[in-house]
This record gives sequence, structure tokens and C-alpha cells, in this order.
Amino acid sequence: MAAKNNVRSYRNTDYVHGNAVRKAIPARIPANTPEEVRRTSANHRVRRNREKALQMDLPYVLMLTVAVVCTLCICIRYLQLQSSITTNIHGIGVEEAQLEKLRTENNALEISIKTSVDLDHVYKVATEELGMVYANKDQILHYDKTESEYVRQNEDIPKY
Repeated sequence: MAAKNNVRSYRNTDYVHGNAVRKAIPARIPANTPEEVRRTSANHRVRRNREKALQMDLPYVLMLTVAVVCTLCICIRYLQLQSSITTNIHGIGVEEAQLEKLRTENNALEISIKTSVDLDHVYKVATEELGMVYANKDQILHYDKTESEYVRQNEDIPKY
């Protein structure tokens, strides 16, 4: 009988000795109790509500369809914008390369123009063929305006 009491003491405690859990014997409740009847009807209602919630009625399907179509349209528009941005970035790169090429050509042409003008030849033509001469010191007039820093073109030059 001591062994039987010892087994019951294992069942009544929360601590389990060893590495295997022993099966607990469920306590028997009489079948006709009002608590069990209430629990059974509540379980039946919960089960019925779950089944009803899992059913897809027409408004739910329509709402879900509209949501999917809107999401699909937004995704397609996003991909179109992304593609447009990528195309524009590529186009900007091409235009920048073309601009750099034109700048290089422009600089090369400017240098060739500057080097093609022979100043000695210009001086020779101006003095020999056109009869031009340098101005003497008494022919140069210096104009000093103290009222303002800039000179208006239509203003009269004072006489010396």
C-alpha cells in the first residue's frame, strides 16, 4: 500500500522525477452537468462562427478583387516609372557625352583660330597696305571720370 500512496504522490505534485513524463489520469466529471452542456453549446457556436468566417461571400470576393486589381495597377505604374527613370538616366548620360565631345571640338577649333591669326602679317598689312600708324603721345587723351565708376556711351566727353 505504501507503493500505491507513493504513486499518487507523484501524480499530485508538479515536479516530475526522471526524464520521462508520466501520463496523468484525467479526472472524471459526470456527463450531465450544466457546465458541460454550456461548454458544448459554446464550442458549437464557436465552430459555427469559424465556419461562417471561412466562407467567402460575394461582397468579400468583390472587395478582394478590387484590392488585387488596385495593387496590380499600382505595381504596373511603379514599374513603368522605374523604366522611364532608367531610360532618362541613360539619355542624360548620352547627352553629357555628346556635350563633352562638342566642348572638346570647340576648344580645339578656338585654339586653331587663335594660332591661325598671324599678328605679324596683320601689322604688315595694316601699316604697308592700309597706311595705318601708331598714335603719338600728344594724340592720346586720358579721360578720368570721378563721379561714377562706369561710363555711359551716350554721355559727352569733356573738351581739354
